[in-house]
This record gives sequence, C-alpha cells and structure tokens, in this order.
Amino acid sequence: MENVILIVHLILALCLIGIVLLQRSEGGGLGMGGGGGGVMSGRAAATALGKMTWLFAIAFIITSITLTILAAANSDTASVVDRITDAPAPVQAPVTETPSASDLLPPAPSGNTPLVPQAAE
Repeated sequence: MENVILIVHLILALCLIGIVLLQRSEGGGLGMGGGGGGVMSGRAAATALGKMTWLFAIAFIITSITLTILAAANSDTASVVDRITDAPAPVQAPVTETPSASDLLPPAPSGNTPLVPQAAE
C-alpha cells in the first residue's frame, strides 16, 4: 500500500514539474518580461494548464500527508533518543611517544663513506 502511494506521489511530482514548465510566464518574476501585453490585470482567466496545476498540487499534498500518516503508523512508539543506552565509554589505547624527525631520517654517512657510490672496476 505504501509503495503504491509512493509511486503515485513520484508520478504526481513529475507531472507537477512538467505542467509548471509548460505554462506561459506571467512576467514580473525577477524583472523578466513575459506575456500580458502591457496590461496589468488583477487576475488572469483560469486556463486548462492552471486548473491541472491546482489538481496535481492538491493530489501531491494529499499523497504527502498520507505517506506521513503511514510512516508514523509503521514506526515504533519510542523515540530514537530513547534507544540510546548508557554504554560505557570506549577504552583508548595508551598514548606512546611520537618519534622525532631525527628518528625518521636514515643514519648519516661517516666521514670515509662517499655520498655517491663508486662504479665497480
């Protein structure tokens, strides 16, 4: 039941996006011009796309509320916070001394050793 309503909800969302994108711009949004022909009217006549937008929007809200009610009915009565137990703190390993930079470098060559290896003769 919940999956069917979820699929209908997703289809309604896609239809609502599509129907809004198909509509003609009413202008005035962000200063961009649209239709209207320079005549400012209080309310435009309801078109078929406008009515379909309202229909899809109302159906979308109804499916949203239905999914919320179903999710609340299927959930446990306890809160997520109530599931947290008083577990002991994890034990940390003792901190060892960090090596210094001189410990990480290879040993320095002695005075007799050449830095560049000699070719074998």
